[in-house]
Amino acid sequence: MRSFNNLFLILFFLYFGFNQSILATESYSTAALINISGMQRMLSQKVTKSYLFYGLGISPENTQQQLIDSVILFNQNYDILLNHCQDEEVQDLLMFVEMIKKELLPLSETPYSKANAVLMLEFSETLLEASEAVVQRIETKIKKKHYQIINVSGRQRMLTQRIAKFYIAYQAGFKNINTIQQLNKAIQEFEQALKVLMDYKQNSSKISQILQQVKQQWTVVSPFYKKVKKGDLPIVVLSSTDKIMTLMDQTTRLYVNLDHVED
Repeated sequence: MRSFNNLFLILFFLYFGFNQSILATESYSTAALINISGMQRMLSQKVTKSYLFYGLGISPENTQQQLIDSVILFNQNYDILLNHCQDEEVQDLLMFVEMIKKELLPLSETPYSKANAVLMLEFSETLLEASEAVVQRIETKIKKKHYQIINVSGRQRMLTQRIAKFYIAYQAGFKNINTIQQLNKAIQEFEQALKVLMDYKQNSSKISQILQQVKQQWTVVSPFYKKVKKGDLPIVVLSSTDKIMTLMDQTTRLYVNLDHVED
């Protein structure tokens, strides 16, 4: 009887762990980990964006503080993911993330130069790809439609910073076709995802209200992003993308709080 009970307990915990949260510990739900890992995508772009804006002397006090805060937050989030994501593949991906961040984050503390900016742009792309892989692994490990919407919403934060990054990269002298293509792609992806979010049937009234604010802001400021070759009003680009990012962060956190919603 004792061996049967032991077997039952083993099967119970295996089943419970897999279906409830093979990734999360008691401190962080899977939804929360999707949010945190998704934030890492945004920070991979924000660090480089802030480095470029600060290096060009645009809103220097603000962008320097953004740079400092982004590095600190990336490291804090990394530690949370490392300590609370139990999936072996996530752990392997985080080791790769650590390799890249050891290159990018110290570089962000060096004086601005065109050569350093090249490396920052390259490392930020690699760090984004690795961070995206972490999010996707966490989301797909336990298939739940609501996790997908958290991911989509969280990704919008990244796209705002990516738009600003490529905009300022062009102003910094990276006037190649790839810069413009990546900027336009980020703009298009943001617009498509915003429609998906606004059409989501489980939106609370608060979420719908915030998304409406995002749409209104986006309608006003997105033409500036598309006029990258003119270089008009970089401070407007900086402040507006940050404002929309803040709104999308609020929305993502509200989606995390809706994790009880059943598919």
